[in-house]
Amino acid sequence: MGKTLREARNRRKIDLPQVEAATKIRIRYLRAIENEEWDVLPGEAYVRAFIRTYASFLGLDGERLAEEHRREVGATRPAERLPRVEPATLKPKRGVRRGAPRIPPRLTAAIVSAVLVAVLVVVAVLSSGGGGSGNGGGHDHGKRSIANGTAAAKKQPGLSLRLTATAEVWVCLLDGRGDPVVNGQILEAGAEAGPYRSGSFTVALGNGAVRMMVNGQQAEIPESSSPVGYSIAPGGALREIPEGERPSCT
Repeated sequence: MGKTLREARNRRKIDLPQVEAATKIRIRYLRAIENEEWDVLPGEAYVRAFIRTYASFLGLDGERLAEEHRREVGATRPAERLPRVEPATLKPKRGVRRGAPRIPPRLTAAIVSAVLVAVLVVVAVLSSGGGGSGNGGGHDHGKRSIANGTAAAKKQPGLSLRLTATAEVWVCLLDGRGDPVVNGQILEAGAEAGPYRSGSFTVALGNGAVRMMVNGQQAEIPESSSPVGYSIAPGGALREIPEGERPSCT
């Protein structure tokens, strides 16, 4: 397996930094795959995802090689959906415009219109109040409006969730509608994701190296070197979910 990938890479005269840049798989993982040092890599499902991505980049049959590895190590989940591997760039670097998503012209026009309407409403609110008493009534009314808006923001319904990686960890986080808010990304140690708000959440982790804050309170998550998953109910209660029910962000 590892020898096949290394020979294919050498035939194409590609070095490991080039592979890392193209696949977003770290060099130490690529080297571990080529040397078949499986204990260096994260959970078994992610090993196969790395193999599939690496092999496909080299023009090989990634699905076949991933399945071949599964049989070699004796894993017993042939129908498992492999997680998608993406870079952990939650915050883009300054000055990097390459690959930035393009906003459709219609959406841009709609946003500009909405901003203009909001500005006009704010001006109207600040200009009114007190029937022209001349004693700053409009100014006071504006203050009250801003204060009321702040109070309403603090009373938003739903859960608040923030994740902090204590070591490198793969994360797939879905909100209550099933939409991904962390879409199969690898977080570095110390990296934060969130806070996010939703009525509930479902999360799959490559390991237990995460500190999870739910509504400002730290959730109790046992340490684990294997993939785990949790559902977070509207009340904030955590329930560990079995492998077949965990999201994969594929």
